[in-house]
Amino acid sequence: MHKPLGLHTWHSRAFRLFWRWRSRRTVGRPPISQEMRDLIRKLSHENVLWGAGQIRDHLLLLRYDPPCEDTIRKYMVKPRSPRGKSTTWLPFLRNHLDFSWAIDFFTVTTIRFATLYVFLVLDHGRRKVVHLAITANPSMRWVIQQLREAMPYGLQPRFVFRDNDAIYGDGVENFLDSCCIEEVRTAYRCPWQNPFVERFVGTLRRELLDHVIVLGQGHLERLLREFIEEYYHPARPHQGLDGDTPISQPKADAPITGPTRLVSTPILGGLHHRYQRVAA
Repeated sequence: MHKPLGLHTWHSRAFRLFWRWRSRRTVGRPPISQEMRDLIRKLSHENVLWGAGQIRDHLLLLRYDPPCEDTIRKYMVKPRSPRGKSTTWLPFLRNHLDFSWAIDFFTVTTIRFATLYVFLVLDHGRRKVVHLAITANPSMRWVIQQLREAMPYGLQPRFVFRDNDAIYGDGVENFLDSCCIEEVRTAYRCPWQNPFVERFVGTLRRELLDHVIVLGQGHLERLLREFIEEYYHPARPHQGLDGDTPISQPKADAPITGPTRLVSTPILGGLHHRYQRVAA
């Protein structure tokens, strides 16, 4: 004699199997196409804040024949971990370009094998170097002083991006809090989360430091100042700025007509040149 609980469980399973068999003989709504599944996955993957209703509305706007919201929800990309909806890192970075700076260190070895530490403050919006300083012995207090010098007369960002270098300690965070600046830390060993300053350091190495031998701190400072102020800021175009330079050049009211000539100004002993087109 089966126990009542066991008999009830057996009957429930049999009932489910019966209806599964019967539903195969019932003509219902045909399954959606593979193209529609791929579209639903694409829209949900690229727009983490969209729900099934928004995806259906966009499909209607694009003149598709979308399924109902329940079906769309079935094929949406599921998050790996259950958490609230939020924008990803890169959209956050792009949405706050004009209100954020980045800080970072990189090292340079001199001819005598001494290590110099270069501290950078970069404006995200225009890819402009706001402040640059060099030392052989960096410290938390030194970094705080450089941040003070980078923000004169109330000029300051809303966000400061930085990595988890131990040199910043708690003092940098407390200083930024006192200035009403929100500190945004990147994840450990994720330089891609601070892309603009990392790209600038790469540019410095490829276009300057790989072609010179640094004699000392004063020599390095002169090289970096000339590269940034005479070439990088006024003359080097950037893809992220639609071909513009960090310091925009005034545009002529009317295009140059007639014969012209190109005037070149050598930078860093001819390593780079700044060009200007003038009437002949």
